[in-house]
Amino acid sequence: MAASVYASPLEKGWYYLHRLICGAILLFLVAPILVIIPLSFNSVPFFTYPMPALSLRWYHDFFFTERWQGALYVSIFVAVSVTILSTVLGTLAALGLSRPKFPYRTAVMSLLISPLIVPVVITAVGMYFFYADLGLLNTFTGLILAHTTLATPFVVITVTATLTSFDYSLARAAAGLGAPPITVFFKIILPLILPGMISGALFAFISSFDEVVIALFVAGPEQRTLPKVMFSGVREEINPTITAAATVLILISIAVLTTVELLRRRSERLRGIRNT
Repeated sequence: MAASVYASPLEKGWYYLHRLICGAILLFLVAPILVIIPLSFNSVPFFTYPMPALSLRWYHDFFFTERWQGALYVSIFVAVSVTILSTVLGTLAALGLSRPKFPYRTAVMSLLISPLIVPVVITAVGMYFFYADLGLLNTFTGLILAHTTLATPFVVITVTATLTSFDYSLARAAAGLGAPPITVFFKIILPLILPGMISGALFAFISSFDEVVIALFVAGPEQRTLPKVMFSGVREEINPTITAAATVLILISIAVLTTVELLRRRSERLRGIRNT
C-alpha cells in the first residue's frame, strides 16, 4: 500500500489497467455460470431471457422429487465413500513419497497423478473393460473405486505440499523419547498435516460429486448420480430443474473452495508460527 502512494502516474496507470484486465478475464470465465443461476428461478418451463416471472417450482422439483432426491443421495453416498478411501490412500502415499530415501520418487509421483493428466474419457474406457472382466460394472463398488482413482491424486498433491515444510526433527525427537510410530503419527505428524488432508479430502469430495464421464461408463441404473441424471436430462429433455441442480452444485463448489482457502491460510499461519 505504501508503494502505491509514492508510485508515479504511469505506474498507477499500469496498476489499474492490470486490475481491469484481471477483472475482465474473471468475468469472462464466470459469466456462463452466473447466467445459470437466474434461470433457476424462471417460472416458465423453458430457458428464456427476460424471465416473465420468478418462481421456486424447479427447486421444489429438485428437493421433493424422487428422481432428483434419489440421485442426490447416491452422489452423496458415493462422494463420502470416495473421500474417506482417497484420503487414507493419498495420505499414506504422500507420507511414503516424502521420505528422503524413497526410490524412484519422480516416477511413482508421475504415476499417481496420471489420472489428472490422461483425458478422462480414455480413463473411463479403460476402466470399463477392466471392471467388466472383474464383474464390477453396474455396482457401487466399481463406481466408488473408479472415482477414488480420480480423487486420490488431489489428496496426494495437497498432503505432499504440506509435508514440504514439515520438520521431521519433531518426529525423530518423539521417537527418541520412546514414542511408538503410531503415537508419533497421531500426536506429531497428523496435527501438522491435517489442514492439507482436509483440503485434499474436500477436493476429492467435489471431484467425485461432480464427475459424470466415469459414471456414464461404469454406473448402472441403480447408481444414477446427480451429474448423470443432469446429463440424461440435457440429452433426453430440456428440464429447467437442471438449472436448480446446477445452482446447488455451484453453491457446494463455492463452499468447498472457500473452506480450502481458509484452511490454506490457517496452514500458512501455523507454519509461520513454527518457523519463528
